[in-house]
Amino acid sequence: MTVKEIAQLLEAKILCGTEEQLSQDITTAFASDLMSDVLTLKQTPMLITGLCNVQTIRTCEMAGLEIIIFVRKKKATEEMMELAADNDMVLLESDYSMFKACGLMYENNIKPLF
Repeated sequence: MTVKEIAQLLEAKILCGTEEQLSQDITTAFASDLMSDVLTLKQTPMLITGLCNVQTIRTCEMAGLEIIIFVRKKKATEEMMELAADNDMVLLESDYSMFKACGLMYENNIKPLF
């Protein structure tokens, strides 16, 4: 499933990302509000989180994550969007709960990282 298709599935707003990034095929995802857990990840391009602050962007930068989906109606600040764009990240905002977002993605063959 592409990032653009995931955005449609989650009725998410795309805040930043290139067409090439939005066409990227995604097969796995990780969901967490604990950034210490995010730092333990080996490889996954996508994080689903309700933790919406600059530190989330910084943590994903350190962990090599390229796509962040903010759930629970969280709204990224201009500073967060600029930082994400500077680091070639994709940011999405969805009003769905983390549980619903993960369930919808799982139903559509996005598998958990572990």
